[in-house]
Amino acid sequence: MFAVLGLILGIVAGIILQPTLPPVLAPYLPIAIVAAFDAILGGTRAYLEGIFSDRVFLVSFLSNVIIAGLIVFVGDQIGVGSQLSTGVVVVLGIRIFTNAAAIRRALLHA
Repeated sequence: MFAVLGLILGIVAGIILQPTLPPVLAPYLPIAIVAAFDAILGGTRAYLEGIFSDRVFLVSFLSNVIIAGLIVFVGDQIGVGSQLSTGVVVVLGIRIFTNAAAIRRALLHA
């Protein structure tokens, strides 16, 4: 209940305040979103399996976003940012689809 309320409040605040992202951080936002989505699906899978822990979820969420951002940052510094961004998206994409399949199996028993 609190999560849904927080989500609604966040959406309304975003619409009203219309925050802007500094151009320096723009390349990292898509990677952070994919990493966060991976953590959310992992948490959903754990919840459906009955092993969800809010602490594990929080650490997973923050560490996924920070590590993915750091990998892309390091790639930018050494001149291979787009290749490392692609690598991060591929790895997280595999995890996202693995979690989505597990969620589907848990919900549909198929």
